[in-house]
Amino acid sequence: MTKPASKIRFKAKLFRQAQSEKAGSWSFLILPKNASAKLPSRGMTPIEGTINGFPFQATVQPDGQKSHWLKVDRKLSKSAGADPGDIVTLEIAPAGKETEREVPQDLRKALAIAEPKARTLWEDITPIARRDWIQWITSAKQEETRTRRIKNACSMLAAGKRRVCCFDRSGFYSKSLSAPKAAI
Repeated sequence: MTKPASKIRFKAKLFRQAQSEKAGSWSFLILPKNASAKLPSRGMTPIEGTINGFPFQATVQPDGQKSHWLKVDRKLSKSAGADPGDIVTLEIAPAGKETEREVPQDLRKALAIAEPKARTLWEDITPIARRDWIQWITSAKQEETRTRRIKNACSMLAAGKRRVCCFDRSGFYSKSLSAPKAAI
């Protein structure tokens, strides 16, 4: 039997995102480096816990600075009695089960018409490997880069490649991942 993960307790400031399609629809916080270091991965990590005593489940994202950030939607913020600018108290732990990320529609369509070997391998790889492929594709800044990555992913999967080469889950070395910018 494995020992359950201990709770990670910390306080963090809740920030309003600088720009969003729906201004004010969500806020975020950056985990202190010592709290982030206790998580099992520098990459995306599903967590469960409480914010100001209110229970929640979410996935923390790498911030590119060897830590993580957490998106706090309006509903969670309201339930926790927290507004941007507030210092919130969190108690988190890695979630018991790895959550599977939804496959973006453009990748799903490409896999549907890809070589059968690519589809078979996609179904055979681990959820973490699929998550890395998805993150690599969705971290593209330009649409043409994303399209090229989808095409390359299908080719690499068809060739038997189970993992994205040289993909930095933390964003620290490639700077492909980062926390949102806080509004001033």
